[in-house]
Amino acid sequence: MVASDSFAEFLCEQLSPLGRITMRRMFGKTSVFCDGVMLGMVRDDTLYFRVDDDSKAAFQEAAAFPPLNYAKKSGTIDLAFWRAPERLFDDPDEFLAWARIALSAAHRVAIARERASPRRKSKARAR
Repeated sequence: MVASDSFAEFLCEQLSPLGRITMRRMFGKTSVFCDGVMLGMVRDDTLYFRVDDDSKAAFQEAAAFPPLNYAKKSGTIDLAFWRAPERLFDDPDEFLAWARIALSAAHRVAIARERASPRRKSKARAR
């Protein structure tokens, strides 16, 4: 289920110091973007921050919860989004610190995808 209007509004307000926050519904969830880069996702009014290999240590507390996932015929697929601990919503400064780490991870993921994209195109042309 996507983010409720009130939760989406809360997130936009809390994350606004990072940049332009937008949200888009995708696959029954709500994607959270900052300046066009996806730093999180929301399912059932639960925020999941983007993680990568460089940010996993900083998000160790979040590793105690199941990551965002979806069901597939072959089983459950875990995504690179970890649940934000509820306590963060009572501490705006720490919430923003976690969000900055997630945004950094999102930028690294976006850069890696951009680098991979031209290779796929060049392989397609070579055939």
